[in-house]
Amino acid sequence: MADSQRVLVYGASGHTGRFVVDELLRRGLRPVVAGRSQSPRFAELDQRTASVDDGPGLRALLHDVAVVINCAGPFLDTALPLATAAVETGTHYLDVTAEQPAVQQLYRELDAPARSAGTAVVPAMAFYGGLADVLLTAVLGPETSAAEVEIAIGLDRWWPTEGTRATGARNTATRLVIRDGLLVPISAPAPAGKWDFPEPIGAQSTVELPFSEVVTIDRHLKVGTLRSWLNTAPLEDLRDPDTPAPQAHDEHGRSAQRFAVEVAVGSGSQTRRGTATGRDIYATTAPLLVEAAVRLLDGRYQGSGALAPGEAFAAADFLAAIQQSDADFEAVWR
Repeated sequence: MADSQRVLVYGASGHTGRFVVDELLRRGLRPVVAGRSQSPRFAELDQRTASVDDGPGLRALLHDVAVVINCAGPFLDTALPLATAAVETGTHYLDVTAEQPAVQQLYRELDAPARSAGTAVVPAMAFYGGLADVLLTAVLGPETSAAEVEIAIGLDRWWPTEGTRATGARNTATRLVIRDGLLVPISAPAPAGKWDFPEPIGAQSTVELPFSEVVTIDRHLKVGTLRSWLNTAPLEDLRDPDTPAPQAHDEHGRSAQRFAVEVAVGSGSQTRRGTATGRDIYATTAPLLVEAAVRLLDGRYQGSGALAPGEAFAAADFLAAIQQSDADFEAVWR
């Protein structure tokens, strides 16, 4: 039987994993840290090791854990083995994948087993994927459908982590978009556009570049057309092998990167909008994950099975809680 308050972070020594561990500690939880090897950084915490290709080892890792947070990519390799072990041990599962095929695999393979086990499997509970999903759900309120949705992500720069680069190299699948209510491959070349983001990002050239939010939104909302844009400037940072990894800009380890995520539902005078702004896409992922973990611990989640972020958690209340947890984060919608 899992400890009712024990949270394990797999991939804790990675860049995002360290933010997650710090946020759990700040919230009064003492996490178990795990990965392929132990780290001297976490000498004061319970440390465990297991490889993702060791099913019995993963089950042993999670036998007394209530929630596991997977921060170890590429998630095409790690998500299904770890989430399967979580379901088998009655453990809730969260991860940070931006990879559409990894999310689809969990939805396909683990929905029924998770329902039977009474556990929640919630992939993409992160900046890419979860934030746009929850923001759109908040904009829609009680509605569960929309004819037309646009999501735009603006970054003033992108200092990619080693994990981001490894994931990009591993994830070569054709990206999916929503057209006529169906998930279909994006057209080639990808459509280009323009978006006027809040300052300091401002007006930007964009390209349609969908992440895992397309799959999570399709999971629980009926959308006719969904276009997901990213401004082109940070893609140059990502493609340049000489772009450095994120550097700490404050005492909490956050970089100086700024972001904006915008959601537009409808068109013309009937458009409803939501906007989330903040600093450091990797650091912002931590309060999203930890708020989700806390709600899984205390029962403030909706149903079991393989779920989308906006399906699992009350969206407006969730975003309000993130604003309280993260002084750099602001979300508004109407």
